[in-house]
Order: sequence, then structure tokens, then C-alpha cells
Amino acid sequence: QVQLVESGGGLVQAGGSLRLSCAASGRTFSSYAMGWFRQAPGKEREFVATINSRGTYTVYADSVKGRFTISRDNAKNTVYLQMDSLKPEDTAIYYCAANYGGTSFAPREADYWGQGTQVTVSS
Repeated sequence: QVQLVESGGGLVQAGGSLRLSCAASGRTFSSYAMGWFRQAPGKEREFVATINSRGTYTVYADSVKGRFTISRDNAKNTVYLQMDSLKPEDTAIYYCAANYGGTSFAPREADYWGQGTQVTVSS
């Protein structure tokens, strides 16, 4: 069992930055690929970025490429999402997820989810 707790969301102006964190419980964090996904009102949950278990391979959605950076610290059981040059269309609830043994994964392939953290970008 893995429990995920996100933090770091908030309200920011367009062009600003936020750093999301996701703290994981359990001793097997380093066995999981981790990902960030988001869901805006009235829309389906969508892929944002994933990182493999060792932190050596990352994948980004085209909409965030060059602006967002996913990273992880396996010693701290934590994955991060640095979000720069934020746009109003980035407004959503951001979820952290874990996938056992994978490298990159879609929402339907996640084994565990966090509760989400709200990110609001004002214009």
C-alpha cells in the first residue's frame, strides 16, 4: 500500500511559478514510476508528466513541455513538479500518482492516487 499526499498548490498570477510536492509512504517508493496529472472543471483527467523509478527518464505533455519539470528524491520518498511560466489554462486540480514498475503511464494505469491539490492561475 502506498499513500500519496500532495502539497504546494495555490493561487498565482499568469507568468508565475509554483512547486508541487508529493510525499509517499512506504519503503518501496523507489520501485514506482511517478506521475502528475490534472483535471480542470468539466474535463477529463489528463497526463502532465511522469518520471521513472530511478529518475532517469521523464515524459511531458506537449502543453507543459519547456515550462514544467518533474523530479524525484527517493531518499525523501518525494516527487516534485516545478511549474514555471504558468498560464490560466494550467488551472486545475493536480494529482500525484504511482505506477509499479513502469516508466511512463496513463491515468488508467495508475496503482495509487493522491487527493489532489488546487492550482489556480489568474490572468
